[in-house]
Amino acid sequence: MLFAIPTSTAHHAGVAAAVGFFLLAAFQVALALGVPWGRAAWGGAHERLPTGLRIASVLAALFWTAAAVALLARAGHEVVPLPTIGSWLPWTLFGLLGIGTLMNLASRSRLERLIQTPGAATLAVLCLLVALGS
Repeated sequence: MLFAIPTSTAHHAGVAAAVGFFLLAAFQVALALGVPWGRAAWGGAHERLPTGLRIASVLAALFWTAAAVALLARAGHEVVPLPTIGSWLPWTLFGLLGIGTLMNLASRSRLERLIQTPGAATLAVLCLLVALGS
């Protein structure tokens, strides 16, 4: 690899990213339960999400929870017994979060641009650190 970071940095970045993913999952659960935070998500068109977006929020919460656990495992933490997580995982999350950062930046919702854009960008950088260190 042309560029690598210390394993301890990847280890800590994995914890920080997992915390961010768990917070994101909790936010999505709150949206699914009808908390009026919809202006900060899914394009910001609804204060309380309609049924279809509530279902999408449940799926997103499951995705981010799984991503948190898998990234922790990839960063060297023994969370739950998991098969070896491939090196592609942090790179995939980095790519998804990079695209998410651009999508949030382009959102019509001011709240989404102000809250979700820096959050996604930070998580992308943390995933990059895990990818480079593991």
